[in-house]
Amino acid sequence: MAGDTVGTRAWGGLRTTASEAWGKLRELTTASPSRFAVLVFLTLILLFTALFSLPAASADGTATPFVDALFTAVSTICVTGLSTVDMGTHWSPFGHVLVYIGVNVGALGVLTLASILGLVISKRLGLRAKLIAAGDSNPLRAHGGPVNEGQTVLLGEVGQMLATVALSTLVIEAVLAVLLYPSLLLSGVDPLSALWEAPYYAAMSFTNTGFAPNAGGIEPFAQNYLVLTLLMAGVFLGSIGFPVIFTLWRKHLHVRRWTLHTKLTIITTVTLFILGAFVFLLLEYDNPKTFGGLGAWDTTFQAFFLSAMTRSGGFSIVDIDQLHGSSLVVGSMLMFVGGGSASTAGGIKVTTLAILALAVWSEAKGRPSVQAFGRRIPSDVQRVALSVVAWGATIVALSTITISQLTQAPVEKVLFDVISGFATVGLSTGITADLPDPAVYVMALTMFMGRVGTVTLAAAVAATSRSQHYSLPVERPIVG
Repeated sequence: MAGDTVGTRAWGGLRTTASEAWGKLRELTTASPSRFAVLVFLTLILLFTALFSLPAASADGTATPFVDALFTAVSTICVTGLSTVDMGTHWSPFGHVLVYIGVNVGALGVLTLASILGLVISKRLGLRAKLIAAGDSNPLRAHGGPVNEGQTVLLGEVGQMLATVALSTLVIEAVLAVLLYPSLLLSGVDPLSALWEAPYYAAMSFTNTGFAPNAGGIEPFAQNYLVLTLLMAGVFLGSIGFPVIFTLWRKHLHVRRWTLHTKLTIITTVTLFILGAFVFLLLEYDNPKTFGGLGAWDTTFQAFFLSAMTRSGGFSIVDIDQLHGSSLVVGSMLMFVGGGSASTAGGIKVTTLAILALAVWSEAKGRPSVQAFGRRIPSDVQRVALSVVAWGATIVALSTITISQLTQAPVEKVLFDVISGFATVGLSTGITADLPDPAVYVMALTMFMGRVGTVTLAAAVAATSRSQHYSLPVERPIVG
């Protein structure tokens, strides 16, 4: 009887502890959405690090070193595409399945993923859970304060938005896989291998990751423009963002009914895509190591393909290390901008660039406010845009300085790979695979901060916002 009593008390104590832990987790999902989002991503990274370290995950049946397993986990969950091992030969079929699952989970977005888990934990999609999810379509909400302006996704539409995220991911990847299968067969891939490679490449393009399941990457498809076009289409759809997909699904081609965010995203994305291709064509047409030996059509197509991949795609036909220094600078600029907000792409986002450009134009025209398409862009959105650029540039600068000091590698190559990591692109000049362990950890941290997002990260580490019921005297410092 005494033993039964002790056992009952011990079991009761465990149940109480578990209940308290669950209660604290539920409180975290509502009290601090940004911290919960960061916690979710960190947990996923640790889980996949452990899985990648298993002997069953490697092709030779040995345990992968911790630093390589961690870097692969970060690159997978953050949908980056950089690697310190040969992704095509190092991993076993089980390891490739882990990569496939990881990129699809990570592609959902930090706050979107956190909101889905919060829904599972709290059993309902209440107001606070909706605020978490809506934060992915507007980082201003991550601070937890009031947001009065019109939003890309209204709180009442958050449930539909979450459904759109899941459904669009499944549908787009499925359609891409179906279209890629016969295209891979035309390139000589055997039918059985194509059954696996088609959905793999579909996921890697839509999630903007850029991993390849074979040792040669996409080089075997260098002349298969159908495969390359499908990869570009997947990258474009993934990079415009789920809020834009949501708007296009509801409004179709009724451009007048599109949100301002959708208009800015589409226009800026297409503009940078065309402008980037033109600049790459101008700079590389006579480079014998890249486009110099190609015909006019091939050169033009490869310039557009490279422009699309620098937006966050990560696939590459040409050797990035052989590009002219001027092209590396242009590629770095395009990567730093990245894709659309709440997308599978990284970078500071195209809407950030668009808002800053509109602010500069308004200042040059002497307008009292920033306007676009008959709408006024409030000052707090402009401040967030400036903060994103400032934090992004700071992270890139510190990482570049640190890795350059650790490796003594050419700074232009280090800068390119650091921006590629921060913007979750995956293109590399080749130095990432040879980084020493300390530099690998720095690059992994850079990828994590780039994917989580500077606004979410700042909100996660900041103290709870407090209302200020007074205004300080105004004084204007000299600027410029």
